[in-house]
Amino acid sequence: MRLFNLINKDELKQRLQQSGEERITLSFYRYAKIGNPKLFRDHLYILFSKVGVFGRIYVAQEGVNGQISVPKAQFDAFTEAKDQIIFLREIRLNFAIEDDGKSFYKLKIKVRPKIVADGLNDETFDVTDRGVHLDAVHFNEVTNRPETIIVDMRNHYESEVGHFENAILPDVETFRDALPEVEEILSDKKDHPIVMYCTGGIRCEKASAYLKHKGFKEVYQLDGGIIEYARQVENLGLPNKFRGKNFVFDERMGESINGEVISHCHQCGAPCDTHVNCANEHCHILFLQCDACAAKYEHACSAKCRDFNKLPADKQVELVKTESFNGTKFGKGRYKALQQHEELDIH
Repeated sequence: MRLFNLINKDELKQRLQQSGEERITLSFYRYAKIGNPKLFRDHLYILFSKVGVFGRIYVAQEGVNGQISVPKAQFDAFTEAKDQIIFLREIRLNFAIEDDGKSFYKLKIKVRPKIVADGLNDETFDVTDRGVHLDAVHFNEVTNRPETIIVDMRNHYESEVGHFENAILPDVETFRDALPEVEEILSDKKDHPIVMYCTGGIRCEKASAYLKHKGFKEVYQLDGGIIEYARQVENLGLPNKFRGKNFVFDERMGESINGEVISHCHQCGAPCDTHVNCANEHCHILFLQCDACAAKYEHACSAKCRDFNKLPADKQVELVKTESFNGTKFGKGRYKALQQHEELDIH
């Protein structure tokens, strides 16, 4: 059996868009000790491909992390396949809030050194020695205490569009940057209750274990992350302490939690929480763009990128050798150049 997909991605996307099959989008993770990640990867691919799973799954010696979609008609078969692996039997499945089932078009399972890159090289760190899990009820209770500190363990471009009230929002682009940043911010707060959260739980679980490893006394994490919290507060009629949109790592790039927009277009400053990548593939910077600016700049991050896209292919090939764009000068969410809208010198 072939253990990877060889069909052109454009064809796969077209098939998915034309299909009337109902699909369910969900995510899951589990920290566990996996002795042979390559063998586990192949076994998981066989199990999931048989029941029509699409998505992206990472496997490492520390565990497994997946964002997938499952045919609705095959969901019971998916559950049976998953439960063949003992440590996946009781995992939480985080179901997407806004879901048309078109988030993924093929199954990719990759072996990685870690399921969450952390930059750590400490053999004494036990990622399974995590903080206390909180459901939505207890999260609201603990965070109502004045001495509690709430920490967002996501990247700044995620927290920009949505975050919990009064949370610390580290100005970082990666999780590996967040760990030392948060440790420094909280260096004199080791006796305070610390509540950590992220999208689905995987990053804040590792972060909670890291803070415990560093001597913090009372560490909690939001079980199931923002995704599960939003579901629980709606189902239970609880006060919702999350503001704005939850950024997600698939083609949707976000799920609205309460309809509130707390961020702004990076080009004109109008209220906006729509993340896009610049239409100039040589730039591709991730930024926030409103509909008016999308029309004005033709889905590009600047006049420069808009005008570049209009050039003949041979001219683009020549200019890309010497021109730099926002995406080559700035990391994700670093938009200092966007309002300059510089023009191309094409003479």
